[in-house]
Amino acid sequence: MEINWFPLWLSLRVALLATAFSLAVGVWIAYLLANRQFRGKELVDAAVTLPLVLPPTVLGYYLLVLLSRESTFGRLFESITGGPLVFTWKAAVLAAMVHSTPLLVKLVRAALETVDRTYEKAARNLGANEWRVFWRISLPLARRPVFAAAVLAFARSLGDFGITIMLAGNIPNRTQTISVAIYDAVEAGNETTALVLVLAISAIALVSVYVANRWNEGRALR
Repeated sequence: MEINWFPLWLSLRVALLATAFSLAVGVWIAYLLANRQFRGKELVDAAVTLPLVLPPTVLGYYLLVLLSRESTFGRLFESITGGPLVFTWKAAVLAAMVHSTPLLVKLVRAALETVDRTYEKAARNLGANEWRVFWRISLPLARRPVFAAAVLAFARSLGDFGITIMLAGNIPNRTQTISVAIYDAVEAGNETTALVLVLAISAIALVSVYVANRWNEGRALR
């Protein structure tokens, strides 16, 4: 039986883009939580953590209401891009990003909090501004755990189901990611397809976790 590999390739593309966006947003949030004191900090931390504890379908429902074609954000996106966001592969990227960013923020924040503040203070005493301290001191010192967090975020993005099916739907050869395709194959009694896809995503996840562990192990040995 011929296997349709589109869901795997789409999931890889979605996971890569979601990881890139998660890094851009998540590292900034993690830096603020690790290095700044401000009113409402605990509320921000709770909001970031919320996707880790809420059912994915609940998150998907929130996003669907917020970004539908009838919503303000949905109309704004459509006016800019010429097309809707929901039920497209772009929605799958957003779903994967929401699914993975909280984990990345938690891991990166923990990494930044372990950076030796002596180096940061020395850089400030030499006249470096906060932006330069972050890029030249804090982030390089935490690069290994940050990379490991990015790899784990990639693996988490790859396996999202609940948010994706709510926001991007299940359109074959358009928005059907590998987790949704596995569900479809099981529902249809297509055990061969389900098994092949399960083994494929399991192998990718195993390699991702192995790489993340190796990078953290390398950090511990230094």
